[in-house]
Amino acid sequence: MTTVPAWLRRAVADGQSVTGKDVEDVALVAGVAIGALDTVVRRQERWAGAWRQRLALSSAAVTAKQAGRVEDEAALRDAVLLTRPGDDVGPAGRMFLVWHRLAGGHSEDLVTERNLAGVLEEFGHIAEDASVSDLADELRQLAASDGTVEMMIGAVASAERRGYGCALGAWFADALLAQRLGWANAVPLLGAEVIAGIGIRRLRRSGIDIAAVSIEDDADRAKSLLAAQTRAALHAIDLSAELGRRADKLLAVAPKLRAKAADAVVERLLSDDAIVGSEKISGMSDRGLRRLFDRLVELGGVRELSGRPTFRIYGL
Repeated sequence: MTTVPAWLRRAVADGQSVTGKDVEDVALVAGVAIGALDTVVRRQERWAGAWRQRLALSSAAVTAKQAGRVEDEAALRDAVLLTRPGDDVGPAGRMFLVWHRLAGGHSEDLVTERNLAGVLEEFGHIAEDASVSDLADELRQLAASDGTVEMMIGAVASAERRGYGCALGAWFADALLAQRLGWANAVPLLGAEVIAGIGIRRLRRSGIDIAAVSIEDDADRAKSLLAAQTRAALHAIDLSAELGRRADKLLAVAPKLRAKAADAVVERLLSDDAIVGSEKISGMSDRGLRRLFDRLVELGGVRELSGRPTFRIYGL
């Protein structure tokens, strides 16, 4: 388990914590937090998929709220899990899917033209070939540039300059950070922390060389972005500890399960945010699956997340 020192939490406890500090000092704090998170990522725990997708759900809930929607995490989960395959999950559900895409896809594929086209559509933007190609080129330049701080600022600026908003900028920043650190999968971070105004105001004008941006171009907003990234990394570390304990409990009780396809169900629970009680699992009937989940809840291996008597949803 990764332990976070108390001073690191105090350093970015709120928006006033970075007031009066130099950008370099805030960047150092962010670097320590990301370094601690990197340790968690590189352990490649069996439950890492569920962890990333739970973070994706948190990011989706904040994105939905910023878009003026009322759906919370439970409603977003319902929108995706209770919709039949092939049916439209609706605007709110697509917000979950776009962050699910970030957490589930290989980091090297996230900023390809094909993937970006899907991301823009899920965020509600029109994905024209020329604009997607230009965006992909710009993000590749940022990925190859020197300076992780400048790369993150540039990612947010790239989205804002195109009128996409800071939520999509957060998505870009998370994708590029995963590539920079060599993570196989991105970890949704900034989406749950992003707030109106965190973007880089001075970089909205057209024609600027985003790949050459310096933190001195907008120091206050750079500090806000770095502080948000630090808080997000600490939250991700805390969640990893919590889900790690729950996963250990699930794996401890798994040998007591006698159902034929129990191993497949356990792996699904470890790899995703949640699964619906009526999920189609090869080798298991609907009745058998319901009995298995009842047994897992009884043993403390999983939680029922919906609070409903029907259409139940289970996860760590």
